[in-house]
Amino acid sequence: MIAARRRHLIDGSLPTGTPYVEQVQRHDGWLDSALLAAWGRVSAHLMSRFERARLDRLVQRIEDEEKSVAALTDAALLKAADDLRSRLAVAGTQPAELTRAFALAREATRRHIGLRHFPVQLIGGAAMMGGALAEMEAGEGKTITALLPAVTAALMGRPVHVVTVNDYLARRDAEQLRPVYAALGLSTGLVENGQEPRERQQAYACDITYCTNKELVFDYLRDRLALGVRRGRARLLVDELFKTDLAGQSQRLLLRGLHFAIVDEADSVLIDEARTPLILSGIHGDADRDVELYNNALQVARRLMTGGDFKIQADEKTIRLTPHGERRVVELTAKLSGLLSSRRARDELVQQALAALHLFRRDVQYIVADNKVQIVDEFTGRVMPDRSWERGIHQLIEAKENCMITQRRQTLARITYQRFFRRYRHLCGMTGTAIEAAGELRAVYGLRVLRIPTNRALQRTKVGTRMFPTAGQKWNAVVEAVNAVSHQGRAVLIGTRSVEASERVGELLRKSGLNPVILNARQDRLEADIVAEAGQPGRITVATNMAGRGTDIQLHRDVREAGGLHVILTEYHESARIDRQLFGRSGRQGDPGSYESIVALDDELFQRFAGRPALRAAAGALRRPDRVQAAIAIGLRRVCQSAAERLHAGTRRFTLADDQRFNQMLGFAGQE
Repeated sequence: MIAARRRHLIDGSLPTGTPYVEQVQRHDGWLDSALLAAWGRVSAHLMSRFERARLDRLVQRIEDEEKSVAALTDAALLKAADDLRSRLAVAGTQPAELTRAFALAREATRRHIGLRHFPVQLIGGAAMMGGALAEMEAGEGKTITALLPAVTAALMGRPVHVVTVNDYLARRDAEQLRPVYAALGLSTGLVENGQEPRERQQAYACDITYCTNKELVFDYLRDRLALGVRRGRARLLVDELFKTDLAGQSQRLLLRGLHFAIVDEADSVLIDEARTPLILSGIHGDADRDVELYNNALQVARRLMTGGDFKIQADEKTIRLTPHGERRVVELTAKLSGLLSSRRARDELVQQALAALHLFRRDVQYIVADNKVQIVDEFTGRVMPDRSWERGIHQLIEAKENCMITQRRQTLARITYQRFFRRYRHLCGMTGTAIEAAGELRAVYGLRVLRIPTNRALQRTKVGTRMFPTAGQKWNAVVEAVNAVSHQGRAVLIGTRSVEASERVGELLRKSGLNPVILNARQDRLEADIVAEAGQPGRITVATNMAGRGTDIQLHRDVREAGGLHVILTEYHESARIDRQLFGRSGRQGDPGSYESIVALDDELFQRFAGRPALRAAAGALRRPDRVQAAIAIGLRRVCQSAAERLHAGTRRFTLADDQRFNQMLGFAGQE
C-alpha cells in the first residue's frame, strides 16, 4: 500500500501536456495517515543503509561517466545536454540517463562557478530524484545539490520550481547558478516580491524558476481565480481541444502547472509554516467608516481586567471572555450602536481587540515603519510586505499604534501548504533538520526522509547550557560570554527570537564597549552585506531567525585558526529543529566552531508550556551547581518543546481539515 501511494505521488497521473498539470488530490483516512506516519519514522532510520548502498553504486557510475564528460568542449557539453533531452523523454530517469545528467551538471558547475559536487552531494541529488527529502547537515552545499535534480528534470521537459524561504536566498541561488544552467541550454527565472504579473509569467516560463513558498502559493491562487469555473481538468481539456478559451485564461495564467518542486528548508515550509492557510483576499469595507468602530472596541477592551473579565490561554495564544467579562462588555457598550450593539459581533470584536492589546506585541509579531503596521514572519524574521491579519485584527493593531487604518479584506481563495504541495507531480526537498518530523512528512506529503552523511567530519563543539532565573541575568551572561570569545579573535553570532530582543542585547553590548551589528526585520535590505562580514575577526552579529536558515557565513582565515564561529542561543524555539538550524551556522564543511545556550526561566517557551509547579521546582534547583542547572534546562526544554510540537501538530491537522471543508463549501477545489 505504501509503495503504491509513493508511486502515485511521485509519478503523477496526467501527461505533461495537460493544461495546468497538477496531481490528483487524495483524501486519507485516519488509519492510513497513522500507518504512513509510523512507517515514515521507522524508515527514516532503517532504510538509510539500503538506500545508501544503492546510491553509492550510482555515485561510482557518475564518477566513471564524468571522465568522458570532462574532455568535452563547452559547445560539445551543450550539445550533449541537448542530445540527452530525447533520451530522458523516452527512458525517464533510468540509471544510464540519470548518470549522464548528473555528470553533465557536475562538470558545468565545476567550469562556471568553480565548485565540484562531492560524492555526498551526488547522493543527496539522487535521493531527491527518487522523491525523497534529503537531510543534509548545515553547510554541506544544498544549493548546488538541488542543481542536480533541477537540471535532470528540466532536461526531461518538466518546469522546475526551486522553492526556498525568502527572497534573499532565492535571488542568491538563482544568480549564482544561472551560468551553470545556461551552459546546459536551460533558462533560469526568479520570482520575488513586488514583481508585476508579466515579470512573473516570464519567470515561470523558464526551465528552472527560483521562488519563495509564499509567492508561489499566492500566484497559484491567482491562477485558480483566473480559471474560475473552467478550472476542472475535463473542461480545460475540452477548451484545449476545441480552442474555446474564450476569456483568454491561458494568457493570464502565471504558472504552467505543478510539475516538479524542490523545496529547500523543507521542514520550515512543509511543517512549521503549515499551521495557517494562505489566504488571497480583496479589499472589503470602508476604512474611514470603521475607524470609530475599532477605537471603541479598543476602549472597551482596555477597561477589562485580566483574570476577572478575560483569560489568556498562553499555550494556545487565545483570549476568552469570562461570564463576568461578557456582562461587563454589555455594560460598556450599552450606549454604542452599529456592530457593538449586536451580541455576537460585539463579543467577537472585543475579543479581537483584547488580542490586539495583549497577544500582538510591537517588535515581536510586527514592526511599525512609515506609519504602517508590517508583519514579521516568525520563522524567517523578515517583514512580509502587503500581508495582513484577517478578521479585523490588523486594523485593530493599526488603531492601537495610531497608524493609518487600512481597509478590511475579504477572502477570495485559500489553501494550506499541505494541500498545495501534494498537488505536485513530483515533490522532493532538502533541509538540515527533518528526522524529527519524518512521520508527518511521510503521512502528509508522501516524502521519505533520507539522512545524507557529511563530506568531512564535524568539528562543532557544544560549550554547554546555562539557565538563569530572569532575563536580566541572562543578558548579563550573554554580554560576558561575547566579550570573552570576541577577544580571542573569533566571530560571534547571537541568535534571538524577536526584533525587540535583538535590539535589547545590542544596546547592552554597546554599553559594555563592544560594537555589535544587528540583523533583524529593520535591516533586511542590508542582509547580504552583514552576512558577508559576519565571519571576520572580532565580529559580533546579533540576529533574529533571519540568520537561522540558509545563511552561509564564510570565515576569515584568522577566525578559523582561532576556533571558528561561536554561536550563542539566547532563547529556545518551540521546535528543537529551529535551534539546530541556528547551531548549524558554525562548524560548516569541516570548519571548527562552537555553540552554547544561555536562557532564562521567564523565556516565552517555558512560561507557555512548563506549568507553574515545574517553574517553581526549576527556580529552586537553579541555586545548585552549573552541571545541575544544565540538566534542568535541557530537561525542561525537552518537555516544553514536546508539548509545543504536539500542539502545533494538532493545529496543522485541524487547519488541513478546515481548509478542505472550506473549499468544499465554496466549490473552489472542484471534484478532483
